[in-house]
Amino acid sequence: MRKAMITRKTAETDISASVNLDGSGAYDIQTGVGFFDHMLDQLARHSLIDITLRAAGDLHIDDHHTVEDCGIALGQAIAQALGDKRGIRRYGECHLPMDDAQVRCALDLSARPYLVWNVQFPTTQIGTFDTELVREFFQALATHGGITLHIDQIHGINSHHIAEAAFKAVARALRVAVETDPRKGDAIPSTKGAL
Repeated sequence: MRKAMITRKTAETDISASVNLDGSGAYDIQTGVGFFDHMLDQLARHSLIDITLRAAGDLHIDDHHTVEDCGIALGQAIAQALGDKRGIRRYGECHLPMDDAQVRCALDLSARPYLVWNVQFPTTQIGTFDTELVREFFQALATHGGITLHIDQIHGINSHHIAEAAFKAVARALRVAVETDPRKGDAIPSTKGAL
């Protein structure tokens, strides 16, 4: 069973995150940050990774610590659930259109974390949510999930649509990358023999 649960408790946040890589996209997410919850719902639904997440953070300061630490916890949970990555496809990509926005994601579950972020938001906020936190989340997810993650905005004039297209594109790419490849059996998808 490719499942994992991570707990992370600091002076700033208290988070529990569980994932099932072979799920149906079910989600039960409560971070106290409404727009972020909506984005994580999209991440679960479109990746088909079941995600349960509870976060209590220092929202009286701002949303930064909560969003970043959720990225850390989810990245760690995905990495743990993948184990030694035997039999996975490893790579995934998606061009995701959403109304005016189109975002491209390409990723590699390489254990070599790297984020390439070519996304420009026309506004600094979506409601009360700081748009700069979208990058912070993906940076934390990539770093702690061991993911080489490229996210490129092709088009977009609406910040909500751009952010949602980014989350959905990453989700769809993850869906492909974590899937088992029936042609590979339990082989590790690397000529090195390890990831």
